[in-house]
Amino acid sequence: MPIRIDKKLPAVEILRTENIFVMDDQRAAHQDIRPLKILILNLMPLKMVTETQLLRHLANTPLQLDIEFLYMESHQSKTTRSEHMKTFYKTFSEVQDQYFDGLIITGAPVEHLPFEE
Repeated sequence: MPIRIDKKLPAVEILRTENIFVMDDQRAAHQDIRPLKILILNLMPLKMVTETQLLRHLANTPLQLDIEFLYMESHQSKTTRSEHMKTFYKTFSEVQDQYFDGLIITGAPVEHLPFEE
């Protein structure tokens, strides 16, 4: 089923070449179905790779999904451009009054950090 994501998200073109149906806000507005709203807190360093992987799996459901990405305001990503984060991700203060059907929190690659950190 379709997933609604920002049409400028880099993952869109990759997913379309894999015949995964994605739609933008304009097309989603004309659908006669209530989508599940999913918030994704992406803690992985390679944000765009992780976005594509997650969206690929989520598109394999029989449900229509409305996806929002979340980032922590207190964290500055070292591997993803801040422009990408500002364009495609929202802060908690921007979404705190919205209702979501689910929250996905990705893992973080912390196996190389000392336990104390």
